[in-house]
Amino acid sequence: MSENQYGFKYDEYGNTREILVYTSGATVNNISFVNKGTAFSLTERTRLGLDAALPPTVRGLESQVENSLIKVTAKDSPIEKFIYIRSLFDRNVVLAHALIKSDIERLMGIIYTPTVGLAVQQYSSMFRQANGLHFYPGNIDQAENILRRYLHRDIRVAVVTDNQGILGIGDQGAGGIAICLGKLMLYTQGAGVAPWHCLPISLDVGTNNEELLADSDYLGWRHHRLTGDEYLNFIGRFACAFRNVFPNALCQWEDFSKQKAFAIRDTYLHDLISFNDDIQGTGAVTLAGILTAMRIKLEKLEDQIFLVHGAGAGGVGVAEQIGVALVEAGLTEKEARDCIFTLDSRGVVTSDRDIEEYKMKFSKDKAAFPWLQDPLNLSLEEAVKHAGVTVLIGTSGQGGCFTKEVVQAMVANSERPVIMPLSNPTSMTEALPEDIYRWTDGKALVATGSPFDPVQHNGVDHRIGQCNNVFVFPGVGLGVLGAGAREVKPQFFTAAAHAVSSCVTKADMEQGCLVPPVHTLSEVSGKVALAVAMSAVEHGVSRPCVFSTFQHEGDEARMSELLRRMRWEPEYLPIVSM
Repeated sequence: MSENQYGFKYDEYGNTREILVYTSGATVNNISFVNKGTAFSLTERTRLGLDAALPPTVRGLESQVENSLIKVTAKDSPIEKFIYIRSLFDRNVVLAHALIKSDIERLMGIIYTPTVGLAVQQYSSMFRQANGLHFYPGNIDQAENILRRYLHRDIRVAVVTDNQGILGIGDQGAGGIAICLGKLMLYTQGAGVAPWHCLPISLDVGTNNEELLADSDYLGWRHHRLTGDEYLNFIGRFACAFRNVFPNALCQWEDFSKQKAFAIRDTYLHDLISFNDDIQGTGAVTLAGILTAMRIKLEKLEDQIFLVHGAGAGGVGVAEQIGVALVEAGLTEKEARDCIFTLDSRGVVTSDRDIEEYKMKFSKDKAAFPWLQDPLNLSLEEAVKHAGVTVLIGTSGQGGCFTKEVVQAMVANSERPVIMPLSNPTSMTEALPEDIYRWTDGKALVATGSPFDPVQHNGVDHRIGQCNNVFVFPGVGLGVLGAGAREVKPQFFTAAAHAVSSCVTKADMEQGCLVPPVHTLSEVSGKVALAVAMSAVEHGVSRPCVFSTFQHEGDEARMSELLRRMRWEPEYLPIVSM
């Protein structure tokens, strides 16, 4: 839609109160942010030139949601449900979000993990309508002009991917933008960032997926991936353009591969208001689960020994965030690193190996840990025994690698070991929750990356908490925007983790559950946002919120009010014909 066809009028909190429409007739129905379908009132129909364009009866939002829920439930497969919701979003954004909100616990699995993985893989073959931006070498020099086309939408959050590190399925070329679309829908559901303020962006630098390159239907840039300086220059041109056009917007890096994920995050740490969710969001939600476990065990974080099995971006991100929290708890950086072991396909990561730079921080000096000098001790089971691991985290993607022997070695180190098999999908999980409970006689404290049904053990039902990044990134985004943070600090994610943990109820903790249920997403996001905003104030990176005339002045009560009032709800707004 042309940018002069609609606009928005905001209140003092930066929340949309009216939609301004500069066109009429059938065009109005084609603007997804404006379209109300059968919910246009008779007065609106007359004013907007929609007389006779709709059936006479007015059907309100509540009735539309009920009807849409029946339709989506009737679809046979998850991917058909995904297509229905995305198609609904393309024609009526408010209705799509109201539908998702009506059953967030069930529909989140459709718009995001696990179904979104199928949507990524089938992106080209099931393409229906363009969403977001696709930058590639043929247009990257025009990035600033292209981004300026979206100024009327007051972009506040962009999720940006180079499509290479899609969780569990790797390099998916242009299809990776479906991940960005899903994440931004969750920004809206969790934090209330209005959908017109969200922008999904694909940095299409090619693909090394030979199946895609050979597929005649493939819609992406049909070349092997840019590398070296060509790749870095491409990313740099985008970053410069984004900063120039949207200097106050949050840029979330998504699904970059391993070393690139860390390098890009660190390169633009001060140039953009940005973070990497695969690294920092994963780290924060995992830390939240560990903090809850400490509440259950009545033990201190700094008294634990941690082992992260899987030293990719997510695994090292988990180690980083645990390290930040340990330093905040009073340990030195060296003491914190000494508590954290990482393990990859070759065993415990040690400094004498030729390893990627991002793994170096948590590599171990064999002289400081003599047991590492025996190659037989580098395996997972032996590392658990010799290091005295009390918190075991899986980000390896190796299904079943937390064996009975490994789990029982954990019990020997702690009366209530914390065991978190976080790899997904389910087929890649390091151990099934029911096995962990059986092997530890119900003593383990468990959280997973994939959704699992409750497990009954010794007559007790255990809800299996899912360490889902959705508990973190929407609230971080809202907190950053509300506080006007000039950069995203690592401490924001520790604050977010404490906030998420605080939302786990006493009843859930009695069942050994470590994270909140998905249906509390909005409440959790609100608490995370306030914690992050106040952390920004504490660390001196806050400024007056540029999206609001209401000033928080660093006061927690006023900040809470600002964040509450900034949040958009999926309700039809008044439309003003201009």
